[in-house]
Amino acid sequence: MTCLRYANLLLIASCLIVTASGPGLSPAAPADAEEKYGYDDTPMLPGSPWRVHDRNRPQPEMITPGQAPGEPPSDAIVLFDGKDLSQWEGAGGEAIEDGAINVLKTKGLATKRAFGDCQLHLEWATPEKADGSPMNWGNSGIFFQGQYELQIIESHDIRIYADGIAGAIYGQFPPLVNPTRKPGQWQSFDVVFTAPRLEGEKVVAPARMTVLWNGVLVQYHQEVLGSTLHKTFPTYRSPAATGPLVIQQHNSAVRLRNIWIRPLDLK
Repeated sequence: MTCLRYANLLLIASCLIVTASGPGLSPAAPADAEEKYGYDDTPMLPGSPWRVHDRNRPQPEMITPGQAPGEPPSDAIVLFDGKDLSQWEGAGGEAIEDGAINVLKTKGLATKRAFGDCQLHLEWATPEKADGSPMNWGNSGIFFQGQYELQIIESHDIRIYADGIAGAIYGQFPPLVNPTRKPGQWQSFDVVFTAPRLEGEKVVAPARMTVLWNGVLVQYHQEVLGSTLHKTFPTYRSPAATGPLVIQQHNSAVRLRNIWIRPLDLK
């Protein structure tokens, strides 16, 4: 290496050190120190008490993610782990078969706790063979706050009306695409539900859903028009800030497993 090239490398390294240190940046410190890294001389963020890169801005809570995709993080409420139905009303131990809930052996399920804004993970499988008419094979649904339904139904070999297939906000909005698996195979929903905002009995902001079905986005921040109804227009007939998560029993042996929820506070 020539002396000139070596000198140039030293100059570049020096510039990088100066840029990374910068005015207002806290000095280097051991990883286990209490030093707050960041700045105190940057512009204020509009509508915020914090500066850009503010060293004093509170850190998000640290949680532990699941060890594998679909496993609950450390701050989740596990609603069903393959063994325990104590979080639910409407079923006893006889509904558990091979680590899954057979919905047909329940009266319908409702969580004992009420939820508003939340993140839900749920895995489901329709029966491998038809156990009813085209509009009943694998028919079930997830009702947020007991009112707003995300549809579960066999949607690979059967096509019913578009706003009634799996992944639909029932009677309102079909899924953006249909990434279904074959009957009998396990599928997943990951949902972010935003509860309606109320002033007394008046709805000032509707409920909304974002849904990933088998990892594919099928609803994006979709406004919910009201409480789910059949063959008629939905309305917000009984708005509430929270309510139970309800699983519909619709005379089909739909199976459920690995159900967990994270209460959220979405602004």
